[in-house]
Amino acid sequence: MVQPLKSKRVSSPSGAPVSRQAWQMLALATVGFAVNFWAWALVSPLGPRFKDTLDLSSFEQSLLVAVPVVVGSLGRIPVGALTDRYGGRIMFPIVSAVTIVPVLYLGLVGHSSLAALLIGGFFLGIGGTTFAVGVPLVNAWFPPERRGLAIGIFGAGMGGTAISALTTVKLVDAHGMATPFLITAVVLALYAVVAALLLRDAPGRTVPTESLARRLAATARLSVTWQASALYAVAFGGYVAFSVYLPTYLKTGYGLTQADAANRMAGFVLLAVAMRPIGGWLSDRLGPVRILAGSLAVVVVGALAQSATPALAPVGTIAFLAMAATLGAASGATFALVALLTPADKVGSVTGVVGAAGGLGGFLPPLVMGTLYGAYGTYAAGLALLAIVAAAALVYTLTGVRAAVEAAEGKPVTVRQDDHCVTGQAA
Repeated sequence: MVQPLKSKRVSSPSGAPVSRQAWQMLALATVGFAVNFWAWALVSPLGPRFKDTLDLSSFEQSLLVAVPVVVGSLGRIPVGALTDRYGGRIMFPIVSAVTIVPVLYLGLVGHSSLAALLIGGFFLGIGGTTFAVGVPLVNAWFPPERRGLAIGIFGAGMGGTAISALTTVKLVDAHGMATPFLITAVVLALYAVVAALLLRDAPGRTVPTESLARRLAATARLSVTWQASALYAVAFGGYVAFSVYLPTYLKTGYGLTQADAANRMAGFVLLAVAMRPIGGWLSDRLGPVRILAGSLAVVVVGALAQSATPALAPVGTIAFLAMAATLGAASGATFALVALLTPADKVGSVTGVVGAAGGLGGFLPPLVMGTLYGAYGTYAAGLALLAIVAAAALVYTLTGVRAAVEAAEGKPVTVRQDDHCVTGQAA
């Protein structure tokens, strides 16, 4: 039964307990996200090796790495909508099981030519869609005032890319090309079985009845879809771009060895991953607008400082670590904003679009950085451009996004008396 409230916005007490089962579902979803992202990122660390063994051009190598990213990003749109309809309990095992096929193909037979790698990479992108499965699943298990933290913890599963970065090349060197793919396939299979047996959707989950096309059209009409997409393209897109391009930047700009550059990139990734749940947690307490604004302001300062190519110790290191921390925090805050403003039956659809924007936001900057470096022999212009984009996102956060949050907080909400939980969504 749903009754509209005509008074001011109502929320459950901030100290309201969260069930043990909710935390268990969050843990299962986070592990699944990390495992699928591990699989999604298997090709990228091997890009230089494939370039040498297959005599690829720089463009072909870039294309090889980009295909899984693009497919995994755009694929989140339909997968998010399907999750709204069928639930994460069904979608998580299915996506994990399907991802096993391209993983085995690439490890066993699909690495002998560029065409074979592109085909395998295309279907490997399916693993990257699990973000749009986990967010609506987790969102439904937690009350509004705890969703920022919960989704931030889930988002830390993006650290699965670090597993791939740190292990893939070493496993290939020690045991052959098939080894990391076989190990990942086994882990995916185990997770698919565990998820099928243990994963559950939240009681009283809102199930949409409209067709997929109508739900996507309705999602496109929501302001939060485009507000969060713009912010996530900068926040998560910036993280993805640096995680992909930072080794090249450090090797070219500072003369570091490939191993040293890779280790520093891993540090950047791990700090961003750790800060994502903190950004969500702070958003629960201070509001996502404040966290987004503060984070973007630090990104502006860090990018401007680094555009002058200062000495790596200490200024350059401080600038990059500050940007890592705040890009991670802003990514968590963006989905606290999604949880705050999105109707319950459209969280998956909105997450799909926003996740796609974040992935595509990370695809373009490395191309821009490489082009500008080729034209001017410096990365200053690229970093200055990042500062300008982050400044524009900061202004938008303080104006349009803040107005949307204030308007939502002034609207009535609905209370679901069947599960005694305030939804926190505008009626």
